[in-house]
Amino acid sequence: MSVKRVLVLGGYGNFGKRIVENLSHEKDIILLIAGRNEKKANELITALKNKGLSAEFESIQLDINSPSLVEELRRLRPHITIHTSGPFQGQDYKVPEACIAVGSHYIDLADDRRFVCDINKLNEKALSQDVLVVSGASSVPGLSSVVVDHFAGGFAFLNEIDIAIAPGNKAERGEATVRGILSYTGHGFPVLEQGEWGEKFGWMSPRKLNFGNGIGKRWLANVDVPDLELLPQRYSGVQTVNFQAGLELPFLHFGMVFMAFLAKRKFVKDWSIFTPFIFKSSEIFKYFGTDTGAMQIRVSGLNQNGQTKTVKWTLHANNNIGPYIPTLSAIILAKKLLHETALQRGAVPCLGLYELDEFDEESRLLGIHHETEVLGG
Repeated sequence: MSVKRVLVLGGYGNFGKRIVENLSHEKDIILLIAGRNEKKANELITALKNKGLSAEFESIQLDINSPSLVEELRRLRPHITIHTSGPFQGQDYKVPEACIAVGSHYIDLADDRRFVCDINKLNEKALSQDVLVVSGASSVPGLSSVVVDHFAGGFAFLNEIDIAIAPGNKAERGEATVRGILSYTGHGFPVLEQGEWGEKFGWMSPRKLNFGNGIGKRWLANVDVPDLELLPQRYSGVQTVNFQAGLELPFLHFGMVFMAFLAKRKFVKDWSIFTPFIFKSSEIFKYFGTDTGAMQIRVSGLNQNGQTKTVKWTLHANNNIGPYIPTLSAIILAKKLLHETALQRGAVPCLGLYELDEFDEESRLLGIHHETEVLGG
């Protein structure tokens, strides 16, 4: 097996470093840790080498906005490029197009609705170069679609999909993630509800949901994600698709709800311009709350006998393991490409590209566990 070069953009960041650490256990691999700060890349390499990991590493100073990006990628010769340098809100397709141009497979952790949903614009280019381009290889729609796919076969008619994510307040978070959330706080976006397309507003419509198993109830609010558009397309006949997330500490959560109200009323145009201040302010409270997070997916409809049925899948992550979850879809796909396991080519959103058993293989090693409850049917 020839040595394969894997380029991780933002490889020392919140998600990138976790991907690098996981893949560093692979054989015959050179990990290129890239970003604008080569010092941070070298610090990560030193830390990984001190753990006795056997993979080869290189630090790369690289700006994804560089006009010579194609030439730089051609020099680096990556077999796979994993793009973690968010936020993806407002990014164009310069990076995936550059990867296609040099014949590199491409995987990103994007959560921006338009970025992920429109990636198939690059499909013909990707097919012509025999590469796979995947957008949204993260908790959503990567993992969420795998879970829904896993249970959808048990329904004759799928009526509702409800997805909720509740991270622990102590979980490590990146400034780019905060900027992405703030970009649509208080802004309207289309959602399918009871068979009709309407509008909801980011970080509004607060509700409390019980995640059980020691976590209990957490507050949630509306979040704009690709699933709201992709899942109605994937499951014809579904009437409602809902997605919400929340902050563990109620006063922070409702601070966001109030910010959303101000943006909706046009008192503030775009909260994301205040990201550095808001991010630093939130870090003051990072020692409060817990390091326990959860994800819950509820799928409802009719079974083969026409009876009402609901499947509730709940994932729990303790001991600050939560930030690993958004990385696992990208890791699974990267390993498939490294091992030359059959995967399609072309440019696609990350929808059902692996099996739930494959997620379990990766998550089990981290102590992540999930449970399923079936009601009715």
